[in-house]
Parts: sequence; structure tokens; C-alpha cells
Amino acid sequence: MAWTTPDDVRAQVQRLWDRGRILAARLGAQPLFPLALRLERPQVRELSDRFPEARAWIRALEEGSRNATGEGYEIVYAEVNHRQLGPNRVPQSLLVPSEPDALALIGKRRQSDVFDRLVETTKTTHPELLSWIAKRPLDLLDHGDDWARILSVVSWFRDHPRPGIYARQIDVEGVHTKFIETHRRLLAELLDLVLPQPIDQQAIGAQAFERRLGLLSKPALVRFRVLDERLRIQGLNDVSTPLAQFARLDLPARRVFITENEINGLAFPAAEASIILFGLGYGVDRLGLVPWLQDKDIYYWGDLDTHGFAILDSLRAVFPNTRSFLMDRQTLLSHRPLWVEEPEPSQAPLSRLTEDEYKVFEDIRFDRLGRRVRLEQERIAFGHVARTLASLLS
Repeated sequence: MAWTTPDDVRAQVQRLWDRGRILAARLGAQPLFPLALRLERPQVRELSDRFPEARAWIRALEEGSRNATGEGYEIVYAEVNHRQLGPNRVPQSLLVPSEPDALALIGKRRQSDVFDRLVETTKTTHPELLSWIAKRPLDLLDHGDDWARILSVVSWFRDHPRPGIYARQIDVEGVHTKFIETHRRLLAELLDLVLPQPIDQQAIGAQAFERRLGLLSKPALVRFRVLDERLRIQGLNDVSTPLAQFARLDLPARRVFITENEINGLAFPAAEASIILFGLGYGVDRLGLVPWLQDKDIYYWGDLDTHGFAILDSLRAVFPNTRSFLMDRQTLLSHRPLWVEEPEPSQAPLSRLTEDEYKVFEDIRFDRLGRRVRLEQERIAFGHVARTLASLLS
């Protein structure tokens, strides 16, 4: 094993810095200094077999121990009596006496001074955040240039606990909407420590930032086409509207088709007393907020792959009587030349498929028809779509 060099010493101290332990010790964590370092040194036999190398090693270790101002590490020696070489002082252990010595070894004094200034600023305005800093000192440094603005945003939320506005309307000097969007994961962590409790405790993660803090968020939109000319809404047959407004429409349609692909929704054939919704993806469960859909005949048309069946299963949690459309074995097998490979199959357990649907799902899931088989809905021949729809309506 190689003997410890001055570079190895610095690497040991650098690892402590990279783990945040040196800075964290300033905020009440376990003291680090004086710090004993690991030392790989010559064994007694090596002193005789490799005496010139051992002497050069000791000299290099000594020369690298202190900088021009006397900061660095200390060498603790032991007296070794060798029958051939006689008594010799050999390094027994290494010690970094203090934090300034450690910072000098790895060149982190400037960053340490910046850290101190940021901590003092935080103590003045939000001492509740010191526990977070103790756990994440290097994250504080990473956000050092933005820290004053981050604290200003935290103060704003503390002073406006139920804002009920869009993030765009937050008025903090030097802070714009993009800044809040960019830092929302960090802000969410800090605000959990500052605010008495989140406005919506069920809203977890950066994507639920607005809900958790009582901000308004971009409303979920529902896009739909009216497939029966008689059901047009003031002449409109292609409409996008917030979910809450869609819930109040109560359209006099008997059938509601739901598909994922936008072009499929736009090209879907005319159908008596019917509408088609599209582009909701896994958000289909939001339709449970639309009470007038409960008594409609609902048909779901998704990709013939594991995710398509997973979305169908999710939709049935809200509308148990949902029927699948063009997700059968005959449709799948008749379009074999158009199959592609599903990149990341779903592993979700499905419990709401019919027996026939589940058989197709398992054939796909377990690669019984080929590797990761996927028939995307837009690859299904339009003639097949029209014939299946006509059979359904007859």
C-alpha cells in the first residue's frame, strides 16, 4: 500500500468539506478539531529495505505540512529503534489542529467567509432555517448569490400566509416569476420550516408548490369536440375550457369518448349524441370532478400497451362502467406490421380490467407476442376506426 503523501492529506480534508461536515460543525454539530487523519506509513522492515525512499517520504511529508503562514497539519513522531539503522524518528500520526488549518490546506477560506455572512443574515431574518443550513451547508453556498432574494420570498410568504393569487402577482423587489419557478423546490423546503403549517398538507413536491402554499395555479384544461352538429355550443364544436367550467356544462350527450392523441380527437368521425375528450393522459381521474359524466356511456381509447391499459384502469376507478374502444386483441393482431417497442412499460398492478382486456394486457406485459409490444392509437387504420364506431352506433 502506498504511503500517505501531502496530497493524500489534503484529499482527506477535502472529503470532509464535500460532505459539509466542516461547515456544519460551526452550527452545533459534533466538533471536528483537532482532527486526526489516516496515515499509511512504512513498516519496520520497509525502513531497512527501502530506507532512502522512507527518508524521502518523511522529508516530503514535513515540507508539505505547513504553508508560508504556518497553517497546515502536524506530524506526531515515534522513536523507532532498528538493529541496523539505530534509532529514527518516524511519523506516527497526523493531526489538523484547527479549522483555519483545514481551510488553508484545501483553499476554502473565502467560501468559509461567505458561509459566515450568509448564516448571519439568516440568523437575523429567519433563525428557523439554521437547522436546514446545518444539514445542507454546501447547498447554502450553492445558492449564495441568490440567498438574499430567497429570504425575501420566504419573508413574503410568512407575511401573506394565504395569498390566493398567482405567483406572477407576488411583489418582492428584485424577484420575478421565473426566479420563484426556478427555486420552488428549495423554497418549498424552507417554507415548511418557517410557516406554521402548509395550506394543503396533501400537496407534496415541487409540482404541488402552488397548492401547498395557497397560490393559484394554472387551471387544468379539458379539450373536447362535439361529434353531433345538434349539440354545438353557440356554433362551437372544438372547445378547451377549465375543468371547473366543463363540470358546469352538463352537455346533453349520451356517449363520451376519451382518447389521448390530439389528432385522433380532431379526426374522430361524427357520432350521434356524442362528444370526444382528448389529451388528458393519466389526468383522466380528474374527470371525477364532473358530476354530469356519471350517467353517460363512456368509452376509452388508448394505446395498446401497458400504459394504455393502466390509464383505462385508472379511469374505471372514477367511472366503473367505462368501456374500452379499439383496445381488443383483433385490433392489435391485425396491425402487427405497425407495432413499435414500448420504451418504459408500466409496472402498476391493474385490478379493473375485464377478462378479455386483462388477457391482452398480460400478453403485452409478459412479451408473449414480442418484446415490449406497443400499438399506438394513431397507427390504427382510420377505416378500422370508422367501421368499429359504426358497429358500436348501430
